[in-house]
Amino acid sequence: MVRKADLPKHIVQTALDLAVSRGWYNTSLADIAAAAKVPLAQLYAIYPSKGAIVAAFSKQIDEQVLAAVAEEEAEGSPRDRLFDVLMQRFDALKPHKAAVEAILADAGRDPLAMLCDLPRFLQSMARMIEAAGINSSGCAGALRAKGLACVYLSTLRVWLNDETPDMARTMAALDKRLRYAERLAELCWPGPRVAPGETASATG
Repeated sequence: MVRKADLPKHIVQTALDLAVSRGWYNTSLADIAAAAKVPLAQLYAIYPSKGAIVAAFSKQIDEQVLAAVAEEEAEGSPRDRLFDVLMQRFDALKPHKAAVEAILADAGRDPLAMLCDLPRFLQSMARMIEAAGINSSGCAGALRAKGLACVYLSTLRVWLNDETPDMARTMAALDKRLRYAERLAELCWPGPRVAPGETASATG
């Protein structure tokens, strides 16, 4: 019997397992409720949609990354810190790689759900920016979140096919994309900018 406090995570894990075994698109909330041995009404009260389950999973990963980052002293440039934070995220996702691949493989079949999930995804990227010690507030912060989202999603495709034990391909791809984003930011906003997303002291 799953304790009430553990039920949300139990449902999320059950959903991830079903995504791997039968595909995310073909998995319904009723399927998840049955596999988790939870009444459908109770599941709806916790997660009213599959998108809400994905959002909860993403939040769990965010919390793991934030906890890991909190244990380490922030060092290096903003680009270096963003690199470390996103690699922490890939480390946290590693046990769920098959589920992530299954969910992404079926995401294109439900574009409306993808559109609805976009604000939550950008909030997740904003948390990663804050974890790197960079301001994510205001219009500038929103642009940073969108830029980091592009970097993360393009690197995610590499990570899904990276079979190296130390994620060497992922690290190389992430470093390349962050450096490109840094150069692009310097071209668009010339000035004493160290890395994309860093706020000049004069602007707060």
